[in-house]
Amino acid sequence: MIPLSVLDLSPVTEGSDVSASLANSLDLARHAEALGYRRYWLAEHHNMPGIASAATAVVIAHVAGGTRTIRVGAGGIMLPNHAPLVIAEQFGTLNALHPGRIDLGLGRAPGTDQLTAQALRRTLTGEVDRFPNDVVELMNYFGPAQEGQRVHAYPGENQNVPVWILGSSLYGAQLAAMLGLPYAFASHFAPADMDHAVAIYRERFQPSDTLEKPYLMMGLNMVVAPTDEEARYLFTSMQQAFARIRTGRPGKLPPPVEDVEAVLDPYAKAMLNSMLSAAVVGSPQTARRGLEAFIARTGADEVIVTSQVFDHEKRKQSYSLLAELREEMAKAA
Repeated sequence: MIPLSVLDLSPVTEGSDVSASLANSLDLARHAEALGYRRYWLAEHHNMPGIASAATAVVIAHVAGGTRTIRVGAGGIMLPNHAPLVIAEQFGTLNALHPGRIDLGLGRAPGTDQLTAQALRRTLTGEVDRFPNDVVELMNYFGPAQEGQRVHAYPGENQNVPVWILGSSLYGAQLAAMLGLPYAFASHFAPADMDHAVAIYRERFQPSDTLEKPYLMMGLNMVVAPTDEEARYLFTSMQQAFARIRTGRPGKLPPPVEDVEAVLDPYAKAMLNSMLSAAVVGSPQTARRGLEAFIARTGADEVIVTSQVFDHEKRKQSYSLLAELREEMAKAA
């Protein structure tokens, strides 16, 4: 059975606050560690009241400091928002504090709206078109010093933090293949290009000092509950949140509703059907069939699961049930 990991958007639920969300993230990370998940990644988003991980490196430090063995990282850092040297120093520090446990996933999107992106980048000259050069610059900061090098990342140098390329389109697949890096595809919100991106990454992959062969991690929305009905009910929080974000009304994660169709307009329904077409929602039996089908379709080397559930204990239960069915799948393999 391939490894399973956790992608946590550190959701802030209606009626709650950021402090509770960050406490829940650490609690979930400890839970995932005990269940045998491989990684726990957090994502950079800005100007979104329902996501508490904007200062991603800080939240990673919070989670890594409260766990012992699970790998902790960024899924990801939106590199055009930052100078590569700053990210090298941040993640070099994290790796020095937690040796061998830190991952750095890099994305090209702003992780926010255009107005906020301008506010984030107003002191930088780099743009998204510099992304490949910025990735290479950042990776060089993590290696040994080169002759004549004037700028160093202290800490960062010789930390060799593993770098991943993240993507929701064909661009990231091509870059990851060209640089010989592991690739994480955002099929949890952009499945339209999934098959094509996977094929490009594998076909064009060039072996590197980092990897001899492609390594593909796929994002997947999953909600597992004792029954199909309960899982579908819990999933309505994520459906509502996605619809609000895509229509320019981001907010805190709403509670689930009995009839989600009644609260969504036709445009939102069509959009969700496309965005969430790869989601797996249901009882352990239903979830196992869905997960097996997803792995067979993509040939993933690893699956990173996100479960945006309003009730924190129900979210933990979802990951517990998933871990149990993973063990069943492993025994049957």
